[in-house]
Parts: sequence; C-alpha cells; structure tokens
Amino acid sequence: MCHQSVGLIQSVIEAAGIPTASVTLLREITAQVRPPRALFVDKPLGYPLGGPGDVAEQRRILERMLGLLAEEAEGRIVG
Repeated sequence: MCHQSVGLIQSVIEAAGIPTASVTLLREITAQVRPPRALFVDKPLGYPLGGPGDVAEQRRILERMLGLLAEEAEGRIVG
C-alpha cells in the first residue's frame, strides 16, 4: 500500500481512539504525511520486514513497531 495512504488511514483510525503504528521504507514521504507512529527500516522496497526466511529479523522489526503502540502519538518516525 502507498506510504501516503497508510499515514492518512492511520490518522483517521487514531481519531476514532484506536492506536496505530506502521513500518515505512521511505522516510521522506512518510514525514510529509506525519502518521501518529511509524518505524523506518532501511530495507529495499518490497521487503519491509527484511529478507525471506529471516525470522529473527522479521520478529525484531515487528516487535519494535508494536512497541510504538505504547507511546503517545507524536507524528514522529523512529528508526
């Protein structure tokens, strides 16, 4: 899904009282939309959780992203 669309959808869901977090590969585009919480990962397009079969890395990225849900929505990108 488009980085801009995800950020905009996050904002609508947050307005309904549901916390959201996302993974982004394109920090510059995500920064323009300012989603409530986003985790930047330096991976190639199409591989937001890392390479196929790299379960340890996939788990680390998902746990880090889900950890953002415990934080206040600030419209910042971590990572």
